[in-house]
Amino acid sequence: MSYAVDFGTVSTVGLESSPVADALAGLRANEARYFKNKYDHTFTVEPAGEAQSTIAWVSRILEEERGLVISSPPLEATAFQVENIRMAYVFYQSGLSINVMYTIDDGGKRAVGFKLSDGMDVPEELGAFKFARQKSKLAGTIRGSYFVIKKEY
Repeated sequence: MSYAVDFGTVSTVGLESSPVADALAGLRANEARYFKNKYDHTFTVEPAGEAQSTIAWVSRILEEERGLVISSPPLEATAFQVENIRMAYVFYQSGLSINVMYTIDDGGKRAVGFKLSDGMDVPEELGAFKFARQKSKLAGTIRGSYFVIKKEY
């Protein structure tokens, strides 16, 4: 069952099994606020079992671009389009959030972003990345990194 993320009242619905559930819920709410403010888009997530095609697309990009396989199980995911940008998010039990920004137009921006919830360690598979810090009222300290997608998906 899908869940529209409310950034006014942060909830751990769907994320309860994460050891950093509160911080991950704040991170998810932070993303929801961004898309509502910038694109007037309601950020709606689905349980991982109902979002297998989105999770498979993100996993394929990680594997083919950088040989990455995320060890933590996915809890939720979402995929949507705003303007000419295809977006996908996967939220993992460890507290990791991965998003794919894929501009549909040729030559547009295409990247994979990683965000680490406050209180989680950098996953071993992402140890080669450098993470910048940003403060969020909803999520505390978010550590983020990214890479540019080279191939077509």
